[in-house]
This record gives sequence, structure tokens and C-alpha cells, in this order.
Amino acid sequence: MFISCLAFASCSTGTRGKETAQNPTSMDTKTKRLFGRLPDGKEVYEYILTNANNIEVRVINYGGIITSLQVPDRDGVVEDIVLGYDSLSGYLKSSPYFGALVGRYANRIANGKFAIDGKEYSVAQNNNGQHLHGGIIGFDKVFWNIDQLNSKTLKLVYTSRDMEEGYPGNLNVEVTYELTDANEFTISFKATTDKKTIVNLTQHSYFNLTGNAKRDILDHEVTIHADQFVPVNKFLIPTGELKDVSGTPFDFRKQTTIGLRTNENDQQLEVAGGYDHCWVLSSKDSSKHAATVYEPLSGRIIDVFTTEPGMQLYCGNFLDGSITGKQGIVYKHRYGFCLETEHFPDSPNHKSFPSTELSPGQVYRTKTTYTFSTR
Repeated sequence: MFISCLAFASCSTGTRGKETAQNPTSMDTKTKRLFGRLPDGKEVYEYILTNANNIEVRVINYGGIITSLQVPDRDGVVEDIVLGYDSLSGYLKSSPYFGALVGRYANRIANGKFAIDGKEYSVAQNNNGQHLHGGIIGFDKVFWNIDQLNSKTLKLVYTSRDMEEGYPGNLNVEVTYELTDANEFTISFKATTDKKTIVNLTQHSYFNLTGNAKRDILDHEVTIHADQFVPVNKFLIPTGELKDVSGTPFDFRKQTTIGLRTNENDQQLEVAGGYDHCWVLSSKDSSKHAATVYEPLSGRIIDVFTTEPGMQLYCGNFLDGSITGKQGIVYKHRYGFCLETEHFPDSPNHKSFPSTELSPGQVYRTKTTYTFSTR
């Protein structure tokens, strides 16, 4: 999903939570390297996860951003399959959430307003009058403490203070990235609060399975296990309806290329500039198979499994060639796609949607696994 460029403003003290990195002494240059420094001098490190099959994930403690995801193609050629920047300065200057953790509320909230037990709260209207991805300084722009690291597991910790970005409650968040030798990359979220609040967390990597973003993603073949999707208005806010995908360009129950119908004369595609919608996942299993994406030339495949009720497919509609990313590659229109597992957009304002409220004594937990393979 798109956001306009925002000014960097993280790393203030007090309400932004703890910002002193915890750096285990067992780390060495094989698992950690200095990535850059924030304007206030804080050091940002890049942490490296590897498995036995030449898959490598790199993550920085600014925004929990996945800066690189190296995956072999069918011939064993290892290439990067996510968009991003070579240095910290790119992420600080201008980034449409490349690789970032997103919260407190992923996706949009109408007019930046919601109510809990009759009390109204206001949050930033940072996207066409709507609230997007946690506000001006969301979880994508804060300094995460590193609580644990080995060659396959990284835990990030952040405390979002009461009324930070307008959200009630002190929210303690843990995110665990884990890479296994079965080529599974799992992202687990855990959160607790001391005051009733709303929570909807996701990971916002832009994928391009061609490897090193050789071309756009229109030839990627997608399957989404969903019978319904969430229609939106011109501000990309849900109308409240859950619409059957049958007979629409949103029917990906059979493997379909992204580009086949993205330019069809369809009102929902027109308001979003292409695919930028949440699908209602069909399975009721605790860890449901949400989607499969296959890139025919490289043979790379991603399978997505999640505990979440929905998944946003965003296909880089707002990438326009103005961003030069890693290795000097210009990210043109539809050069990346996102698979954002989530609760539905604007859920606090739609009683029929699955609830995103979290109360003291409850534990918010979600898990999403990306499995990599080839054929």
C-alpha cells in the first residue's frame, strides 16, 4: 500500500519508548554489521539470518525493516527478492514502507477516528484525510531493541507509550523473525496493553521474484484462497460490504497472472489504481494457507500461511520510477507486490468486521509464514 513521503522524525525520548539497543555479546560480523547512524547518533545495525539452503534475511533495528531477502532460483542462482535501499539514508529520506513493520494499526482508519467503549480517539490523518499505517511516526520509523539473536532467530521489542500517535494504552510489542532449514520464514507478533486499545500489525515487504527487480511483477502468477474481498471507496476505506469474488477481477482462486485483469474496466480497480485490497481468507484453520505466488522465469515460489483473517495484496500501483533502490535499480510502476496479512482495514468503525480491540490481561498473537520453493 502506498504512502506519500514523510519527514523523518523518530528517536525523540519519552513517549517514543525505550530506544537503547541491547546488543548480545555473542553476535559477530557473520550475524551483525553496522548499517548507519540516525540523526541523533544512534547506531543502526543490520542483523543477518541464514539457513542451510543459501537463503539469507537481513533486518535492521530501525523500523524492523527487512533490507534484503536472498533466495535461490530454480538453477540455484541466489538473488534479492525484496525492494529497498543499500543504505540507511534511503529509508530515512523517503520510503513507501519498504520491508517495514507496521503498527499500531496496519492499513487505514477512516478520517483518523475510532471509538472504544464510547470514547472517541483521533489519530493522524496522514493519507488523503485518512489514517494510514500507524501515523506520522509509526512502528516503521522507531528504534527497536534487539532482545535475542542467533543465526536463525531475531526478536525485536518496542514499547509504544500511552497516547503515542493518539492510541490509548502502553503497548508492549514483541516481533520474532525466524528462518528455518525447511525454507520457512516466520514472523510472529505478540502484544499486551495496560488500557483497552486497538492493534493490527503486519510486515510490509515489497516482493519481486524475478530477483534483483529485473522487471515488473505483472507476469507473477497468484493464487489467493479467498471467496470474498473488501470493497473500498475513493479514499481506500472499506464500504462495509464483503463482496463475492466470483465474476470479478478479484477472483484469484485459480492461478492467475497479476497483469491479466489489473487494467480492466472495474470500479474497484479504478479507485485503487489496480490491486490494493484486502481479501477475506476462506479457511478457518488456525494457520491457513492464504496465497501462492509463482514467477515462471526464475521458478521461485512463495506460499503464505497466516493466523490472520485477511490479506492485502498491493501491486506497486504508486511506484512511478522516482525511487532508485538497491544496486541503482529504478523502481518503476508495479515493480513490487506486498502480501500484508492483517485484520481488515478500518475494522474499529465496522462492527461486523473481526475485532481489533485488545484489553488488559489479553495477549495479541499473530503468525505469518512465508515458505520459499522453486519449480
